[in-house]
Amino acid sequence: MIADDRPTLGIGMVGYAFMGRVHSQAWRSVGAFFDLPVRPVMAALGGRSKEATTAAARDLGWAAAETDWRDLIARDDVQVVDICTPGDSHAEIAIAALAAGKHVICEKPLANSVAEAEAMAAAARAAAGRGVHAMVAFNYRRVPAVALARRWVAEGRLGRLHHVRAQYLQDWIADPAFPLVWRLQRERAGSGALGDIGAHVIDTAQFITGELLEGVSALTETFVKERPLAGASAGLSATGATAPADGTAGGTADGAAANPAGATVDGAVATGAVDVDDAALFIGRFSGGALGSFEATRFATGRKNALRIEVNGSKGSLAFDFEAMNELWFHDHTLPAAEAGFRRVIVTEAEHPYAAAWWPPGHGLGYEHTFTHEIKDFVEAVAAGVAPAPSFADGLRVQRVLAAVEASAADGSRFTPVEES
Repeated sequence: MIADDRPTLGIGMVGYAFMGRVHSQAWRSVGAFFDLPVRPVMAALGGRSKEATTAAARDLGWAAAETDWRDLIARDDVQVVDICTPGDSHAEIAIAALAAGKHVICEKPLANSVAEAEAMAAAARAAAGRGVHAMVAFNYRRVPAVALARRWVAEGRLGRLHHVRAQYLQDWIADPAFPLVWRLQRERAGSGALGDIGAHVIDTAQFITGELLEGVSALTETFVKERPLAGASAGLSATGATAPADGTAGGTADGAAANPAGATVDGAVATGAVDVDDAALFIGRFSGGALGSFEATRFATGRKNALRIEVNGSKGSLAFDFEAMNELWFHDHTLPAAEAGFRRVIVTEAEHPYAAAWWPPGHGLGYEHTFTHEIKDFVEAVAAGVAPAPSFADGLRVQRVLAAVEASAADGSRFTPVEES
């Protein structure tokens, strides 16, 4: 083996389900495609079950397994803590890791509440003074087409921005029989479609425009208010739990959603209440004066992962749909009407963001590449001793928008300003 004399950067990751698997893929591949100043080493994986965590560490490429995240943070061979757990544990793990002098990358949304996000942002500010950095993992910023959209807006190619239309459409819980996984429980997830996928379109819209949402008017709805308890879950799939012979609500497999208090038994099926939103709609005003409309739903039947955004400006427009993630549509409004209109740009040229590291032009990238780009940017920032983006302060700002949406929906859709930091 050829010697590698670069400094190493030891990575410890907490969580090995959907996001853990994707992050593991990114850590494994980033050094093979990008010339990094340091060599990431996948030192340890953290999870609750020794057997399951050990198996995941073996399969995903981690050198060791820990069943207590505190032990993972304490390891001398870990300099970065990657948090891929549900939102209810983000704050505790991140704050402890930063206090221990470990850099942190944390999945979105940053936390389950503004108060938790404020504490995390404060811990990140304090840590930055000691040369320790933190980033929130909004991976859609790293889609080459989205990064190109940001570049063109920043260059003024759209002129003054007038409208932003943003949607995130999925359908994986449209079946009323789909079980009550952790993403449908407020104590675990904080909110429903709003926080899970709405956070992404809020960040993506603010990233592309370079502007912040200042106020919102919102509606939210829960279409299915009672669901079977989850027996086991993985990613966005799950199986139901049946009630045991004694008639009590059943337990869950290790790693599945915890069954909520007050669960009931209907025949042989244990059920529980859904206490988060299934869909959220809101309009808003950006700091530069543009108007925005947003939709986040997991009930858009036929839509699997349609993160869509269109921005209209005085000089032109652009449009993006993640289900065609290698394409960006652009309209140059400065052209004569006889030759104007949207044109499709295939964002795979070496001049496009991130694309030079991968395949020949026209050979498209996929979902997993956004995480590799995210890890690449994070590692480069840490190695250079500069703050990575998006920061925990950026994550807090998104959390404040989520809170304003919920407050507006609870108050008859009253226009609600986004709280300032």
